[in-house]
Amino acid sequence: MKKDSLTKITKLLLDFMFYAGIVVTLSLPASVRFLIDWVSGNGKDSPFGYLSEGIGQHYVEAVVIYFFLGIAAILIIWELRKMFKTVLQQKPFVMENVKSLHKMAKISFLIVILAIIRSAVYLTIAMMVVVLVFVIAGLFSEVLSRVFEEAINYKEENDLTI
Repeated sequence: MKKDSLTKITKLLLDFMFYAGIVVTLSLPASVRFLIDWVSGNGKDSPFGYLSEGIGQHYVEAVVIYFFLGIAAILIIWELRKMFKTVLQQKPFVMENVKSLHKMAKISFLIVILAIIRSAVYLTIAMMVVVLVFVIAGLFSEVLSRVFEEAINYKEENDLTI
């Protein structure tokens, strides 16, 4: 019972993140402009004043970089959803998952590069955290892909000996 509810919650969460990510990414020009206007409306004395200065001066760059970061995040979630389908089928050790993990690693490293480029435009602590998180995610995905590949090889050898 607990396994079924965890599976349903995970599937719903992945689906929500995927579709919400698409909406957020497509609405970036308007939402970034809204954020700048809202923060600027609070005045420079507000604790959010520094946000409008950094993003406001680099609106186009911010929208473009966040758009590509959003696409990359959506692609990672897409690969996770593909992998989750194999888990639901109770066949997680398949080459498609190895390929998905490789793609997720590459996309994670692309996010790192984009975050570093974004940091060159204007540096924030949050973006440094994003770099660290996605370096770890990329390495984790690559190592896990190799573990899955070995598990598949062992499974295939075992299937041949029976």
